[in-house]
Amino acid sequence: MTAHHLQGSLFDQADAPRLGPLDGLRRTTLGAGAWIDVLPGWLTGSDTLFEHLAVEVPWQAERRTMYDSVVDVPRLLAFYGADDDLPHPVLEEARRTLSAHYADELGEPFVTAGLCHYRDGRDSVAWHGDRIGRGARLDTMVAILSVGSPRDLLLRPAGGGETVRRPLGHGDLIVMGGSCQRTWEHCVPKSTRAAGPRISVQFRPRGVR
Repeated sequence: MTAHHLQGSLFDQADAPRLGPLDGLRRTTLGAGAWIDVLPGWLTGSDTLFEHLAVEVPWQAERRTMYDSVVDVPRLLAFYGADDDLPHPVLEEARRTLSAHYADELGEPFVTAGLCHYRDGRDSVAWHGDRIGRGARLDTMVAILSVGSPRDLLLRPAGGGETVRRPLGHGDLIVMGGSCQRTWEHCVPKSTRAAGPRISVQFRPRGVR
């Protein structure tokens, strides 16, 4: 596995990862029942967490069939089920905090955590919605905590339309809610700019992938 150097944030020099309050969340209504909440810098000490996850998580390089060939998935992946211990205590705290904050709207806790390691600008994820399981037919939420260098998350209506762009890294939080997984798509495009490594942690309720 090739190591890529993280350019640390000048504004995030805390040694131990620590969550801030959620009262700074700002909601954007996307339309068709979809919305996003964004909170920049929810986690301080995010560079320390990035370095821990980059080393300690059992990353998997996957291959999948596209058309008539088998190709490398352009990012490293890890998945933690409902009964698995997360790779750092602050992620357990984040999941509990988000579950409590969104309990009234979501009606159930976040239970799983999927991790993606974008090693550089060549790593990406194509346009998609998290529609495996209940997300294909029911409103749900996916909360994403990003550490490492910022990368753009793009969102657009599923049938095409104007793109919403949010750069995420260094402890930023985004929550995609309502009908977002059914009526909108999101992606992390490849970047020709010098992009450092980023790890995203996606918290989901039971039965949503």
